[in-house]
Amino acid sequence: MQGALRMTVRVVDGINWLVGWLLAALMLVMTVLISWQVFARYVMGNSLSFSEEVSRFSMVWMTMLGAAYAYRYGSLISVDLFESLSGPRVSRLLRIVVAVASCIFAWVLLTQGLDITQRVAMQVAPSTRISMGWLYAAMPAGAGLVLLNAIGILAEDFAGLRERFTDPQDDPHRTPLHEGGST
Repeated sequence: MQGALRMTVRVVDGINWLVGWLLAALMLVMTVLISWQVFARYVMGNSLSFSEEVSRFSMVWMTMLGAAYAYRYGSLISVDLFESLSGPRVSRLLRIVVAVASCIFAWVLLTQGLDITQRVAMQVAPSTRISMGWLYAAMPAGAGLVLLNAIGILAEDFAGLRERFTDPQDDPHRTPLHEGGST
């Protein structure tokens, strides 16, 4: 059982490592496109029709995946008063309850997000003609990652590995998103 839990944690960590690089790539795309748009508009006197839309799509995807990524490493804002005031057993129980509640929330968001994505799949964005389904797919993708991360957190708690992620600086799967910023 312990081996399966450790393998689950490693798989979740690997997925988050890839997501970290994807987030860095999306940030790069958004930065380049917005800079290009500003240059084209104010220096060349010609506006690019697609850059704002693609940047907006990138930002939506970064928000949904970034929130799930931050959840994995405990970087989201949280109220941990009860956890910090309680002993290790109660603290562990509270973490498990929060992770189970996160699983339920993520499942609802995932199923509803898939429904909404299917409903808008035939609509297209005005300038790029990209299906709006790609934009709305960020919701179930982010929810799916939250669900995986909550399962990873539960596996860590049951395998006794949870303390390993209390400080993201110690994480061996660091990505460029961690460099230069405060964590």
